[in-house]
Amino acid sequence: MFVACSTLCFANEPLESALRHIAELEFDKFELAVVESGQHLRPSEVGEDPEGAILRLKRGPALIPSTLYLDFGPVDWADPVQKKRFDNHCRFAKLLNVAVLTLTASPAGTTVEQEMARVTSLSATAMREGLVLALLTHRDAITGDPAAALRLCKSVPGLGLTLDPSHFVNGPAKESEVDLLYPYVQNIHLRDTGKNANEFQVRIGQGQIEYARIVNQLLRVGYNRALTVAILDLPDNAFDREVEVRKLKLLLETLL
Repeated sequence: MFVACSTLCFANEPLESALRHIAELEFDKFELAVVESGQHLRPSEVGEDPEGAILRLKRGPALIPSTLYLDFGPVDWADPVQKKRFDNHCRFAKLLNVAVLTLTASPAGTTVEQEMARVTSLSATAMREGLVLALLTHRDAITGDPAAALRLCKSVPGLGLTLDPSHFVNGPAKESEVDLLYPYVQNIHLRDTGKNANEFQVRIGQGQIEYARIVNQLLRVGYNRALTVAILDLPDNAFDREVEVRKLKLLLETLL
């Protein structure tokens, strides 16, 4: 395992500035977030010109991409244009030597059958390219229900999860239910989180995330990928985000 930093930590800065910040914090690996509503690379751009996106990344510091986080926004996946864009994101990942693509899951209320219909062909496309598709666990998505997330992984060949424990700590899920997901984890997003409604993101050490337990659970299933620091760049953060990113990096490194 190794510690990486998501560009989500600096989402409101230009991409080049975000990568510079990550390098200054002494990370050598990073998760690249490609978000349609964001200020960095957007899926509509990367999907049309993956080589151009590669050139833009080369202008920044010499960091190693560990994973891709893809948020296409609300799109019609039956549209051939979106299918082509996803194909090009797989090509983009291969150019970056990235093996895991994290995709946002459908909203809560979506049935498992509907989500299976959406992601089965996407996961098959990723597998053909030697990649792994992982759905993000999120309290506002179908994967906020551990039982639904588990059923999806068991039903869709090759599908994995990007585990975000915060969405389970700050929600109704039971720890025992979440533990069943660890064999399918392909990436993990970490910050500190309390149980109250206004404590989704707090200073490191003030929340309920059990980092040592998480690392031990991952070790048990042979996980050897990134521990991704993902302290979100939110306007209402009541702390110095850069300081907390550094603190979490150092904490996680002591556990490895």
